[in-house]
Amino acid sequence: MTDALLSARGLRKTFGGLVAVDDVSIEIAAGMTHSIIGPNGAGKTTLFNLLTGRYHPTRGVVVYKGRDITALPVYKRAHLGIGRSFQITNLFPNLTVLENARLAAQALGKDNFRIFRLATSFDSYIRRAYEVLEITGLREVAALPANTLPHGGKRKLELAMILACDPELLLLDEPTAGMASEQVPELIQIIDRIREQGAKTIVMVEHNMSVVMNISDRITVMHQGRVLAEGDPRQIAADRMVQAVYLGELYDLPKGESA
Repeated sequence: MTDALLSARGLRKTFGGLVAVDDVSIEIAAGMTHSIIGPNGAGKTTLFNLLTGRYHPTRGVVVYKGRDITALPVYKRAHLGIGRSFQITNLFPNLTVLENARLAAQALGKDNFRIFRLATSFDSYIRRAYEVLEITGLREVAALPANTLPHGGKRKLELAMILACDPELLLLDEPTAGMASEQVPELIQIIDRIREQGAKTIVMVEHNMSVVMNISDRITVMHQGRVLAEGDPRQIAADRMVQAVYLGELYDLPKGESA
């Protein structure tokens, strides 16, 4: 794929005698939403951490926009246009929702260390904060302390904080983790809004198969540290090997379609 925004070649990661990722290559096309799934222990989280820079591979390379970023630390990747979330929310709990988003926008700007100026002097960052709060459905609670939000609201705020930096590539680690089932459709709508902008590429590790099948353009299935299958949602849903290893018969093709 010549239009790959992010790619990895021959990734291997060992922890002592455990091989968590074994000779994995993957390409993430620009503008796509690409999900990584697999049963527990499949290596998907380790692969995700290799792509984000949290782990360094035992062997192999990670390339972003033609540049080898294998050894680049996470904070330097952020300045290249890569934003990532975590399974556990990372917020400033005693600051307001707006202040969290504003500080995120400011973090990659020229005023990132000018902490003793009045917040009102950072008009462009405040405007950007309101924009991402609108996208994530949090504008009406902008004045509330972040620690008063329900868990689903905190997950949305974390997503808003990533968007505030206007990354080209979003790496989302279990975005629905801990969310009540009734909150999940709203998160899908938010990710759909991000996708509709057309300028974002999303890589996501997610257990919720409804989310994966509804918003993914492409899916990579991991098993025992290797890539088991890759394809669009329909291909993955129809893949009998994937069903046997991971999906079982819980997710099948829509009625009227055949493999």
